Amino acid sequence: MKRVLIITYYWAPSGGSGVQRWVKMVKYLPQFNWQPVVYTPQNPEFPSIDHSLEQDLPEDIEVIKTHIWEPYNIYRNLFGKKGETISAGFISENKKSGWKERLSIRIRGNFLIPDPRRFWVRPSVKFLSKYLKTNKIDAIITTGPPHSMHLIGLGLKKRFPNLTWIADFRDPWTNIDFYKDLKLSKLADIIHHIKEKNVAENADSIVVVSNDMINDFAAMQTKGIALITNGFDSDDFPKSPATADSKFSLVHTGLLSAARNPLTLWQVLGQLCAENSDFRQDLEIKLIGKTDFSVLEKIRENALQHNLTTVDYLTHAEAIAAQQTAQVLLLLINNSANVAGILTGKLYEYLAARRPILAIGASKSNVADILQQTRAGKIADFDDFETTKKNVLEFYNQFKTNALDLPKNSIEQYSRRNLAGKYAELLNVVSG
Repeated sequence: MKRVLIITYYWAPSGGSGVQRWVKMVKYLPQFNWQPVVYTPQNPEFPSIDHSLEQDLPEDIEVIKTHIWEPYNIYRNLFGKKGETISAGFISENKKSGWKERLSIRIRGNFLIPDPRRFWVRPSVKFLSKYLKTNKIDAIITTGPPHSMHLIGLGLKKRFPNLTWIADFRDPWTNIDFYKDLKLSKLADIIHHIKEKNVAENADSIVVVSNDMINDFAAMQTKGIALITNGFDSDDFPKSPATADSKFSLVHTGLLSAARNPLTLWQVLGQLCAENSDFRQDLEIKLIGKTDFSVLEKIRENALQHNLTTVDYLTHAEAIAAQQTAQVLLLLINNSANVAGILTGKLYEYLAARRPILAIGASKSNVADILQQTRAGKIADFDDFETTKKNVLEFYNQFKTNALDLPKNSIEQYSRRNLAGKYAELLNVVSG
């Protein structure tokens, strides 16, 4: 069996979406004659802990860990946040960020390039160079963000030119939606792009998770770009259908940042509640996961606070259970320049939950294409009030008559096992 070294910052028991892709790949790759070896920090900064994901790991998995130094303790001491966990994404719990928060963002964007994990790059290249000299490894995969993982791969590729290296991009680098929020100087922007280009040019293959992301690297990568999406694990979903909520529940799971705040949807729901007392009585908005203050503020502005249920965090297994009992699943896409290519990981688990999906994003996008192919839901553009209202009312009328149209189309192409098989095929081709 061939051996592949996976270099990842996020690893079980980390919670959140960043860890799930590779926990699941590691689970299934051995079925395709590739034995994973995982390299990850000994003392990482996780936004949440989810021990349920450890159940997916093979008993004989080899995990190598080394110490990482990160600047978060300095940040906590300077800004009076001792003991606090650093949130993933740009999530704010306060209405206005102070000068300390704004300064920290400028420091992060302009000096911690590409991200605060940059200090792990040089020690990791040194450590793994010794490891590779004494252990048989047929290929390495770096997965980001954080994109410092790709700089480790770049350093190893320079030392071992014949080593097969795949750079796996779960999200874009300089084209990510919050890149503009980093308050970059011209010099920092240039450095980000240079490092990104060095990774793309030297990797033996780039892997991306959406069709539009291919364009991010097409001009930089001549050896090959492969599309391997995120997906769902059939083992996570009970075979028997779950009992749906008694109320007309609109359920969102995962981080809900300001960039995903569906302003038009809240306006639509507020208007429908004002027009129809039955709708107000039936409606429940469930937000499961860290939620930006701006989202809660807009919900209150539209007099929907009494219809709102918030849950700060659920384990992956609990989140899936909540998805299966939802009347309708909310899929909220970042309102950003790269919206057409955003394929959030939760989309595939939403598909597997077999509940109708109400999406707010771009009607011409990768998400819209998948919803159309699978007939799993409806989508409206961010500012399209009439289409949003039409979609909500169609779902609500079906709910009132116990006739919600549940998705039934085949989605096996997005199963984690099939995607691991696709990754194994790529490894076989690239490594020769």
